[in-house]
Amino acid sequence: MMTENLTLVTTKDKVQIAIWEIFDSQKTHQCSNVDTNNGSANNDTANQGQNIFLTHGTFSDKNTCLRIAEYLAELGHHCYIMEWRGHGASSLSKDKFNFETVATYDFAATFDYLFNELKLSNLHCVTHSGGGACLTMFLIQNPHYIAKINSISMFACQVYGAIVNPKNYFKIVAAKLFTRIFGYIPARKLNMGPINESHHTMNQWYEWNLRKNFHSHFIKQKDIDAAGVKDSAFDNHNRQKNAIQLTDDDCFDYRQYMAKITTPIYAISAKGDTFISPSQGCQSLFNDFSNPDNVFREYSIINGDLDDYTHSRILNSRPAAKEIWPTVTAWIDEHAN
Repeated sequence: MMTENLTLVTTKDKVQIAIWEIFDSQKTHQCSNVDTNNGSANNDTANQGQNIFLTHGTFSDKNTCLRIAEYLAELGHHCYIMEWRGHGASSLSKDKFNFETVATYDFAATFDYLFNELKLSNLHCVTHSGGGACLTMFLIQNPHYIAKINSISMFACQVYGAIVNPKNYFKIVAAKLFTRIFGYIPARKLNMGPINESHHTMNQWYEWNLRKNFHSHFIKQKDIDAAGVKDSAFDNHNRQKNAIQLTDDDCFDYRQYMAKITTPIYAISAKGDTFISPSQGCQSLFNDFSNPDNVFREYSIINGDLDDYTHSRILNSRPAAKEIWPTVTAWIDEHAN
């Protein structure tokens, strides 16, 4: 029997973040909450349920991840879906927020809950679109978590590579102008998803792609060291709240630190995703990680797959469930413990 439990955790800036626990109570599963370094872990990974963290991107909520989470739960895994602030059951933020806010506060509160309250020792991560960008920023800010992440599966994730042709450039410029004038993207009316996103949220994505960088909006280069982001950096967050960006010379560049994420990454792109996360853009992001065990895969009919897919169908569609989800399961099994 599929079970959903909702827990709300509080971020440092006092926002309630929804974490949905998904598991099949009728399946035999063993949560991986044992220390794999002391020899007490079960080596039969085929029969050992893993802990899996999932999250969505913009315009979305838990439903983006729910079907694959239920699929994984049916295999005996234990899943936890995090909903961004202002999405789904998570509360609205009093202040404006963007991708980096989600990475800095929402992910921090969620991982603190999973590792320090539930006492999990390790996780696998499955993300869609901007969820992968947020996970990347979070792990760079908090490198002590990297060793606790057994594997990452990124669906349709790019940050600074959407402009693969002049048409995409003009689309981003037009979208930026539209959201600046009207204040938000009407995702519901445009059938993009259930959540309308504000200009402030989307502007960071526009800037990353137009400038072809992965710069922070409030963390300075001096605010981070080998241990991660210093506590003093959060005093600078008022810059983000007031929409005052740091200069390029001052701001922290996440792209320079992506190679420090040594967790094996399975990056999935869709040939039919020609604007939000084109394959070339996903490949560009993928190339900035350094683990030689990482795998990049574009799904397309020409590659012998069932569909060229789109940005949403690459994760949520019957063909994806048939041919892509099993590869994610195999990736998790390969890197269990």
